[in-house]
Amino acid sequence: MKLTILGCYAATPRTLTNPTSQVLEIKNHMFLVDCGEGTQVQLRKHKVKFSRINHIFISHLHGDHFFGLPGLISTFRLLGREKEMHIYGPKGIKEAITLLLKLGDSWTNYPLRFHELTSKDGEVIYEDTKVSVETIPLDHRIYTNGFLFKEKLGERKLNVDAAVKYKIDKAYFQNIKNGKDVVLDTGEVISNANLTFDPPKPKSYAFCSDTAYKPDIVPQIEKATVLYHEATFLESEAHLSAKTKHATAKEAATIANAASVENLILGHYSTRYKSIELFKEEASVIFPNTLLAEDGKSFDFW
Repeated sequence: MKLTILGCYAATPRTLTNPTSQVLEIKNHMFLVDCGEGTQVQLRKHKVKFSRINHIFISHLHGDHFFGLPGLISTFRLLGREKEMHIYGPKGIKEAITLLLKLGDSWTNYPLRFHELTSKDGEVIYEDTKVSVETIPLDHRIYTNGFLFKEKLGERKLNVDAAVKYKIDKAYFQNIKNGKDVVLDTGEVISNANLTFDPPKPKSYAFCSDTAYKPDIVPQIEKATVLYHEATFLESEAHLSAKTKHATAKEAATIANAASVENLILGHYSTRYKSIELFKEEASVIFPNTLLAEDGKSFDFW
């Protein structure tokens, strides 16, 4: 599982920082999560293949999280895209995008599939044989969801030495990986547990931006491999977090600690602060395994 941060700062873009957007690579999927201004430039800068992006998840309809989407959709058209694109976001996103396409007389030459979200409860919005994606209802000034990406349990790993020991024909290998026992010609049953190793533990990624402190998300994200949680403010400006429905680094760390996640990544920093290291210092007191998002930085989780 690989996460590439394209932008991780709040609101106004600057010459060296970008609003929220990131790419998650998980089980051969490449998901784009939020699409602030400049996203397509960042995709090119970091050599992300546009053709691999088939699903885009938008948390909410504040501009710093989706104003880059119309341009990206248009660029896909200019590149001759034919494969359909799925866009998941709050109700209204279809109207916003299609109005721009209509006014510009620039309809796409590929299918756009909008999946508009209205539920205030967590729901599965995408699923295949390898991964599932569900919404994480958040508390912001407008309707907002985070997203929980979860790998599904993979097939068991063949113990080749054991297969050789019992002289098992290769024709049975896939059934063994699928969890089945093997019956030898002698009638002896070889348990699957003696022929395989457990598959790798499934990984999960919880994306939570933007939101006020919301401890009731803890059960849903419990034991996630990685939690990305907004940390717009430090505790010195905690009075602003309640007003703007954002979180502090301390609050993000409190959520991570309560949910027993393995890693916490902070992001969505206010640009009022001189150094983002201040966010890590504040959060690490509560949750030591705290990492900092930075534009262009990638994280690999094996």
